[in-house]
Order: sequence, then structure tokens, then C-alpha cells
Amino acid sequence: MSKLDFMTMPRAQLRQYILRHKVDGEAFQTYLDRFTSEDAVIFPAPQSIDDL
Repeated sequence: MSKLDFMTMPRAQLRQYILRHKVDGEAFQTYLDRFTSEDAVIFPAPQSIDDL
């Protein structure tokens, strides 16, 4: 069996692979590296009903 190239795999396909192969740490780490960004916008959790 040939080794999969997680870096070129589309996000949805990589996610499905991870869900089916939960013990594949390399695939999971690649997913985290590719789809978490340091410049991502983080919204604070609402503190009251008025914040919604």
C-alpha cells in the first residue's frame, strides 16, 4: 500500500480519513497544521443575553 499524501488531500477527504483511522497521528497532526492558523479571528464567548 502506498503512503498517502496528506498535504495535498482536500480538507473534507482528510477529515474523513482521520475519522476512519483514529490512531493515525501523522494524519491528525497534518490536519491540525494545515487548518489552524495563527492569524485566525477568535470571537469571545458571549457573557450575557445582550451580547448575543
